[in-house]
Amino acid sequence: MNARKQPIAIVGPGRLGQALGRLLNEEGFLVAYVAARRRAAARSAVRFIGTGVVVGMDSPELAAASVILFTTSDAALAPVARQVAALRKDWRGRVILHTSGSVPASVLLPFKRRGAAIGSLHPFQTIPYPSVGIRNLRGCMWGIEGDPAARRLAKRWVKAINGTTFQIRAGKKTLYHAAAFMVCPTLVTLMHHSVKLLKLSGASEIIARAMLSKIVAETAGNFFVFGSRRALTGPAVRGDWETIQKHVAELRRVIPEVLPAYRELVRLMAALAGRSIPAKVLGP
Repeated sequence: MNARKQPIAIVGPGRLGQALGRLLNEEGFLVAYVAARRRAAARSAVRFIGTGVVVGMDSPELAAASVILFTTSDAALAPVARQVAALRKDWRGRVILHTSGSVPASVLLPFKRRGAAIGSLHPFQTIPYPSVGIRNLRGCMWGIEGDPAARRLAKRWVKAINGTTFQIRAGKKTLYHAAAFMVCPTLVTLMHHSVKLLKLSGASEIIARAMLSKIVAETAGNFFVFGSRRALTGPAVRGDWETIQKHVAELRRVIPEVLPAYRELVRLMAALAGRSIPAKVLGP
């Protein structure tokens, strides 16, 4: 069957599930069913996706889907997969996928034991809202793993939205997910505290956010072009330890809760720059 005509069921549609469902629908793939524990949540997802019949987690309609895409939370994946897999004894010819970045495809073994091909696909991207996902899932990088048939289907979907796939080692998905965690929510947290410092120095909230947006975007561009060491700038690179000491003193005075993180970041920067930090610089 043509991949675009295979009926797809999306189970547990959160932000990623809704955004991906909408994109698949726009590209002509058949999103036939949307299942959630709460019917109201499923109805809301259908409205956003633009198509699909609302069904329950135990609805027999799910067993009619050629492809099931689980977009639930990581904690819900295993029990929901077992529940849906029990809807039929024979899943041969079906493809079952999930979108978790930290859980391997093996969580879908109840389907594989009944003959299905299982796999996962996960975007290396941030999706604060489904509406944002419609924009930033197009053209992004997707980590995939699982059975060959499942990987082939995932590649078709990603190609349809102009993305790029790379294969993750199933046993290393926690490292893959940690890599995203280290540069996404942590960066937002650092920027949040940087805004506090900029406001104390005289900038308004909106100006501070604009300043940080520009400098972070430029830094990311430099990292891509030059690599880690050559893109690294600042006093830790120059060995300007007096400036670092001033930072430590001021942070201790006005925002002491970030000082432990600042110290550890300086240590990592200095190591990357090949610098040794004098013992007195970071303080007790």
